[in-house]
Amino acid sequence: MTRGRGALFVRGRALAWGERTYVMGIVNATPDSFSGDGLVDPALAAQRALAHLAAGADLIDVGAESTRPGNTPISDATERARLLPAVRAIRAAAPDAILSVDTFKPEVFRDAHAAGGDLLNSIWGAPPELVDAAASCGAPIVVMHNKAVAVYERDVLDEVLAFLDDAAARCVRAGIPPDRVILDPGIGFGKLPEHSLALLRALDRLVALGFPTLIGTSRKSTIGKLTGRTVDAREFGTAATVALAVAAGIDIVRVHDVAEQTDVVRVADAIVRGWRPAGWTERLP
Repeated sequence: MTRGRGALFVRGRALAWGERTYVMGIVNATPDSFSGDGLVDPALAAQRALAHLAAGADLIDVGAESTRPGNTPISDATERARLLPAVRAIRAAAPDAILSVDTFKPEVFRDAHAAGGDLLNSIWGAPPELVDAAASCGAPIVVMHNKAVAVYERDVLDEVLAFLDDAAARCVRAGIPPDRVILDPGIGFGKLPEHSLALLRALDRLVALGFPTLIGTSRKSTIGKLTGRTVDAREFGTAATVALAVAAGIDIVRVHDVAEQTDVVRVADAIVRGWRPAGWTERLP
């Protein structure tokens, strides 16, 4: 399914798709984040969001349930108890920020949206009840490919892209405009490292589906396997994937290290898309 580009209009701001790559800063409101940066205090979550915004983030993504391998699922009540105070604190601290909510539970999202969330970011695709929640709230949706077991009956690229294209079409039929349906191939989710690398080599095929796109490679285990780095020392490996994502035309990169990856995006966008910062001049300093 193909479409024109368009833009994401949220809180009086417009993120024009294709103009540049946008940076989404991660705020983990959970004690067991794989990256070791979880914050259970809502005030600290708001501080992290403000720091991300000051460092150049265009969007903030807040979640309250760890999705690392082997994580223990939590109840709706536990997720709400972590998530809603964080959303409220971030919204109070940053009234104009575009705030994505990382959950796959429809009623949790409805409550988070009422608390100040803007986007739904689902790691488990687009089941009907979740699509209905986004549509009824008038919210954009990030649809990610995932599998419980990393087994593919056909080429991983073909399977992932078919899944995402079908999910996007269902979102559109439910009334969500195409430029508010954002597709994420789910790097590291239900995928072996070779699967993730195959997807990263073919990001242009994801972009060719015609919908806005997002990737989240930040600090992932595949980067650790390639570099031998611990989770807190993978910013340069992440930077390689971010630069390649910009070159492929990806619209959003979801990252932990916002200041560093914003620099990567700006330089890559300057080369690939002709982006220039305000006040750009050809004169030497």
